[in-house]
Amino acid sequence: MKATYKQHNLQFKRPSGTSRGVLHTKESWFLILRDNNKIGIGECGLLRGLSIDDKPDYEQKLQWLCKNIQRDKGELLQELRHYPSIQFGLEMALQSLKAENPMQLFPSAFTEGKAKIPINGLIWMGEKSFMKEQIEEKIEQGFHCIKLKIGAIDFEKEVELLQYIRKEFSAKAIELRVDANGAFHPDQALEKLKRLSELDLHSIEQPIKQDQAEEMARLCQETPLPIALDEELIGIVNKTEKEQLLTQIKPQYIILKPSLVGGFAASDEWINAAEKHKIGWWITSALESNIGLNAIAQFTYQKDTNLPQGLGTGSLYTNNITAPLEVKKEFLTYNPQKNWDLQSIIN
Repeated sequence: MKATYKQHNLQFKRPSGTSRGVLHTKESWFLILRDNNKIGIGECGLLRGLSIDDKPDYEQKLQWLCKNIQRDKGELLQELRHYPSIQFGLEMALQSLKAENPMQLFPSAFTEGKAKIPINGLIWMGEKSFMKEQIEEKIEQGFHCIKLKIGAIDFEKEVELLQYIRKEFSAKAIELRVDANGAFHPDQALEKLKRLSELDLHSIEQPIKQDQAEEMARLCQETPLPIALDEELIGIVNKTEKEQLLTQIKPQYIILKPSLVGGFAASDEWINAAEKHKIGWWITSALESNIGLNAIAQFTYQKDTNLPQGLGTGSLYTNNITAPLEVKKEFLTYNPQKNWDLQSIIN
């Protein structure tokens, strides 16, 4: 077996705002495995400024992996434990290599085009008029679950936006999730959660910055609005530590991004720990190309969860990889009649 890698910088169709700034490009690295006539493709989806593997030696670690690809999988994953996106890329590529069809990692009714995955509509941060425009567009497309990123503009304006939706649509008609990306100060967070809870929201992701476990535990205990941990899970690589974190904080939900937590096996550890403690969960992409999104979607479908997932990011880029993934109303589908275009990766 031989391994190579290739960088691919994804270009956003429209700059996308988060509480950490505006995104214009997204860096990805494709890992390509070849064994006789078979090929396996994985995506190492690095998020600069957020991933724990945002390190100067990232490419050198990919070079090391390619040189040592013959080593045992467990040994490689252990060596890469502080590079979760490379762990995920490796797991994905090995599963792809093993599969009969390299892009159908987990064959199912989903990959046969007979089943679909419910997803939320994602609203990016920006001026109030821009966010309102996105909301109206998602509702018109048929979404019944909308996720808004908040924390970039004035909080009162964001509340007004949410009030605008609630005046038109009840909680039964539209489920609203918000993602603060750690934007609230711990001293002000509970009061803001109380304000938001008046709007019949489903949940809020990461109201305060990660690594404040005591503050987050207090919020999860006192909150009138369910809290979902997201960034809080990044960098927790030990199975025991995962359980300890959930036991200490006791969140209502956790959100799993395989590229940020270390792939399929690591996600399964989080899911098992969450279910043990009766904590809800869902899975979301971390702005990967269609290669990574495809793997995450197929993995998610196997989990048989009815909650809307965060998998509607395939149309964000001008130079994404052409794929059979399609968003139809509020569902992600796989069209087996549509072909992948992998030439830019494997050539």
